[in-house]
Amino acid sequence: MSGDYSLTEGLYLYPTPAGAYYAVCSMETDKPRQFLRRLLLQPQTPALTLDNLQDLMNHDDPEKCFELLHHCQKLRWIQGVAEPIEYPIGSLESLLPQLLSKLSENGKVLLAEKQGFYLATHGFPHEVAEELSALSAEIATVHDRRAGLLANNMGLMSQAWSIVDVFGNSEVGFWPLFISNNRFVIAVYGIPHFNQPEFVSLVWALSIRYATKES
Repeated sequence: MSGDYSLTEGLYLYPTPAGAYYAVCSMETDKPRQFLRRLLLQPQTPALTLDNLQDLMNHDDPEKCFELLHHCQKLRWIQGVAEPIEYPIGSLESLLPQLLSKLSENGKVLLAEKQGFYLATHGFPHEVAEELSALSAEIATVHDRRAGLLANNMGLMSQAWSIVDVFGNSEVGFWPLFISNNRFVIAVYGIPHFNQPEFVSLVWALSIRYATKES
């Protein structure tokens, strides 16, 4: 206990879907993002203790750790669960299709890497998945060229793009995920369902496979 903060005993730290998304939606680094990224490198949800917080936040000051935890909790980026959760069992290749299938209203979704090749897909025929993956890489190139205009001149910080219908609703959306120096894209046909535990598991699996521990 420190100041006005106290830790609830018997809980384990687990990112919410919003927290997992914040951790990887940008290459920018801040203290909450560093904390969430370190949390997503653990093979099991760690117990909510001061020692674990200090290690995950790379900070010795208990007050600063509690303040950062409170900040993440207030933004609903972190949650406490009653039982420890293990890293998803199985190879990444076997995990991806079943995790992806839960992230779209109609089950049509894929995960592509930065070169424009898809790593896994659910619901899309092979030819469509290939074309969408290539398109995701081309969109990323366009975004990089115009990032200054979008962020600095227009205040648009999101790096996600969408093809919309006449009413402005997304028909196909492309959401980049940044894991260390790797850029992945989730392409979703229809309404995305990222507010699912499978999204946390997806980011967790990619982090364990591709991320390196940040100092």
